[in-house]
Amino acid sequence: MKKTHPGHLRQLVANNIRKYRGERGISQQDFALMIDMDRSYFGAVERGERNISIDNLERIAKGLDLQPAFLLVSDDTVTIRELLDRSRT
Repeated sequence: MKKTHPGHLRQLVANNIRKYRGERGISQQDFALMIDMDRSYFGAVERGERNISIDNLERIAKGLDLQPAFLLVSDDTVTIRELLDRSRT
């Protein structure tokens, strides 16, 4: 398997997934089971080792009860309120 260095966005998504999953107090294994995703694949996504598809991003966001956009933005870039306001227009 070819190793590539993750881009900024891949690492941002990985960090956000870990943060939101952790806030919910769900283990990686339990979350992967909950969203019907292979545990080792999900772990690699959360470490920023896998370049995930839009479909899997949506699946993870749904499992976290979030809009997928929340996984794509940095806390210091945009506030949650701004994101919600944008989604309503």
